[in-house]
Amino acid sequence: MARSNQRRQAVVHGLVVLACALPALWLVFASWQSFGDARTGPPPLGANPVEALERDTGIWALRFLLLTLAVTPLRRLGWRTLAPYRRTFGLTAFAYAALHFSTFIGLDLGFDFAAVVEDIEKRPYITVGFTAFLILLALALTSTRAAMKRLGRRWTLLHRGIYLAAVLVIVHFAWLVKADFREPIIYGSCVAGLLVARVWSRRRPTARLAPRPSAGDSSQP
Repeated sequence: MARSNQRRQAVVHGLVVLACALPALWLVFASWQSFGDARTGPPPLGANPVEALERDTGIWALRFLLLTLAVTPLRRLGWRTLAPYRRTFGLTAFAYAALHFSTFIGLDLGFDFAAVVEDIEKRPYITVGFTAFLILLALALTSTRAAMKRLGRRWTLLHRGIYLAAVLVIVHFAWLVKADFREPIIYGSCVAGLLVARVWSRRRPTARLAPRPSAGDSSQP
């Protein structure tokens, strides 16, 4: 019975990972169609595929970041279905953020690292976005159970940085669009709601959950 449950959990987890990868797989196909010579029709990524790749990878990073943040409030409300996959969502958010940053330095700037450093120093929206990426990188590197045990209480303090990363991503997004702020406002409202839920839950001791070392993810607390 235990082995059967483990196999079922492994299958479900595999399906979750596949679902998380679907946007990336689509972007790979769209890039092949947009940049390749075998294109049969208009490019899926539009007239400026590099800009589209930067936008889409950034949006998916933000979406999975919000999903990661939403797991704990949903669990507090009794919906525990997503709880076992919180670490997976957090690592997926980082993966899309890494693709976003790689597109910027690779396809946009052609791996001109001097230009990368100059942009980070001189363009505030890039500075903010890069700071958020570094926070997500730190969370991803310490998302293992070994890191959780090694850092102890410091792990929880470090992983609260996911909220700061989410705010910085919204600022980066709003600074980038410059004109149409509808999407940043929608995503920013989601981040604000999750922050309010976090503060509210901490003011109600009976609603707080004990730490779950098995999660070992970048979304705690």
